[in-house]
Amino acid sequence: MKNNAQLKITNSPFLLDNDDIYRRWRDKKLTNYPTKIDELVIEVKDSKNISNKEYKALLNIAQKTNMTIYFGNTGTDPSPEIPLAVANRFGLGQINKNWLANGNGLTSLTVANKGVRKNYIPYTNRPINWHTDGYYNALFEQIRALNLHVVQKAAEGGSNQIMDHEIAYILLREKDPSYIYALMDHNVMMIPANIQENVVIRPERSGPVFSVGPEGNLHMRYTARTKNIGWSENPLVVEAIECLHKILNDTESKFVFKGLFEPGMGLISNNVLHDRSSFSDNKEKKRHYYRARYFDRLANTSYQI
Repeated sequence: MKNNAQLKITNSPFLLDNDDIYRRWRDKKLTNYPTKIDELVIEVKDSKNISNKEYKALLNIAQKTNMTIYFGNTGTDPSPEIPLAVANRFGLGQINKNWLANGNGLTSLTVANKGVRKNYIPYTNRPINWHTDGYYNALFEQIRALNLHVVQKAAEGGSNQIMDHEIAYILLREKDPSYIYALMDHNVMMIPANIQENVVIRPERSGPVFSVGPEGNLHMRYTARTKNIGWSENPLVVEAIECLHKILNDTESKFVFKGLFEPGMGLISNNVLHDRSSFSDNKEKKRHYYRARYFDRLANTSYQI
């Protein structure tokens, strides 16, 4: 007899053999799907102590879209306890303490003019193309959840676009199911080793774009970067990536949400696709986001059929 985990993954709508299950899941997923970013936002009185009613409202959105946006009254309060408390409310506990993170696992995303951080785009004011976080991590340490909390916005620019990775999956599968097959190959996307001053910070990593987790949920590992990345030369992979690029850059898409986050706001998600526009700071406003990455998903957000 199969155990529960095996049963769940066998019945996952993200496996190509499960066409009937996929169609039922897809139809439910797309029914009453939000069409504007405001529909993702819930105001909360105290981000450190989200009430049951507020949590339920946030969770209902996350269950539909894999993401939700809280808007608290903390403003520019730099307390790291705010994003950590939000994550805890959603059952997140396995934080990824990457090498550039603070001691508590949070990463302060601000412009760095010196030190090793200045060599990495998140610590500059340059734009960041579409990606999911931690795509360069080992396959056994994939980032399943992401929290971006705003302490201060930039003086100008710095907006974000976000897209549910399950929607990207649907659009690709509807276009051609073989695209999904190609992007599930374990050698489809390779990130070269990160070597700093002859020290290997991270070895070369290869893996799929789409994969199905132990509970049958969809995970996406992707970056639209054009440098320091190697893609499979399989013609079907090339075609699939071109199709995904068009999906993400469709300016008329109702599934791509764009917004400029205000201080006290935060995006908490199952590591959905996102980007960032360029920005400029001044003395009064220096863009500061807290970023927290987790190995576990938001609690109670598994796929629903």
